[in-house]
Amino acid sequence: MNRDPAHLISLFENATEGIILTNGEGKIVLVNPAAQKMFDYKETELVGSLIEVLLPERIKPHHHHLREGFYEHPQNRVMGQGRDLYGKTKGGTEIPVEVSLSFYKRGDELFVIAFIVDITHRKMIESNMLRQQKELEKVTNDMRKLNTQLEAKVEERTMILKEALQKLEESQTELSEALDKEKQLNEIKSRFVSMASHEFRTPLSTILSSATLIGKYPSTEENEKRQKHIRKIKDSVSHLNGLLEDFLSLGKLEEGKVTVHVSTFHVKEFIEDITEEMKAIQKENQEIHFKYEGDGNFTTDKRLLKNILINLMSNALKYSRDEANVWIIAENKKHLSVTIKDEGVGISEEDLQHLFTTFFRGKNVTNIEGTGLGLPIVKKYLDLLEGKIDLKSQLNVGTTVKISLPPLVENKS
Repeated sequence: MNRDPAHLISLFENATEGIILTNGEGKIVLVNPAAQKMFDYKETELVGSLIEVLLPERIKPHHHHLREGFYEHPQNRVMGQGRDLYGKTKGGTEIPVEVSLSFYKRGDELFVIAFIVDITHRKMIESNMLRQQKELEKVTNDMRKLNTQLEAKVEERTMILKEALQKLEESQTELSEALDKEKQLNEIKSRFVSMASHEFRTPLSTILSSATLIGKYPSTEENEKRQKHIRKIKDSVSHLNGLLEDFLSLGKLEEGKVTVHVSTFHVKEFIEDITEEMKAIQKENQEIHFKYEGDGNFTTDKRLLKNILINLMSNALKYSRDEANVWIIAENKKHLSVTIKDEGVGISEEDLQHLFTTFFRGKNVTNIEGTGLGLPIVKKYLDLLEGKIDLKSQLNVGTTVKISLPPLVENKS
């Protein structure tokens, strides 16, 4: 599969959140289109300016002290920590925002990345909820007064007010649900920002340092050192492409752009070919054991099934130690079932229930590269193929994953 490094640029250019990169002096170095649109500036108007150009006048006099304090003790800060933050557009309009900060160093120079979300819509929802709450309190007080003053008509008036109260409560419930959905979406975005910032930082730093060091080995005798850094750059670009492929695959699945193309193929040979491909990522002395029973052919989407098996086999190898075994047991009868068993780090009972949640990663594997997208993508592929997945695991013992698929009707074209 061809992996295009241009995906990284596309991710920056097409992100729906504003992304601004500043240097150690607080000057803007990069700004993506979403941020330009949010603040109504062109890129050329912002690059080279201090970040305070995007702040309200009442905040500017104090902000540079906050910025300098952050640069002295930089730390990642996620969105939504009880702060009321505001930005200012080119036309002077203030907009409420949430800001997540991340940082990295290139050499001795500090760079800060700000991920910015316009929360004007959410603030409007919160304001409407407060207004509805006040109306609800007013209606309640009115009901008490009427019950005192109009004893003769208490039943009739109570019924009318109860209906009004019910409508207001229903309206408030709808607003609460809308706010909950908004907050859930922002929580997913925050997890993505944190994950992307963490996963992209290491390969990007490797690329920058290796690219710098290559120039220090100009002579023919130092070719081996140059090749070493070239390999590091290639491996890092490959890793970044893998991350981007996961993001793009999930996006296509969410948008319903993945279609099923059914064909009939020989299953044993198909799995043997995938197993052979997996040898490229096996750790030292790891072994894959393959056992097959049943019929020769099966009918389903070969491409989607391959993506599923590569993902599950990669996990089994990645989360297992050197010299560990991985077993692949396939049975092709009325249905096709494939079981992948490893001797890896395993998954806690607490984490098992969240494995198919986008961007979720187990607490015991945060030091291992990963996006938290693999299993959610596998689940969505299986849904397209009308299949099921069953996962059992034990910490420090291993994980067993079983998928089962029904045969599909082959496309006639």
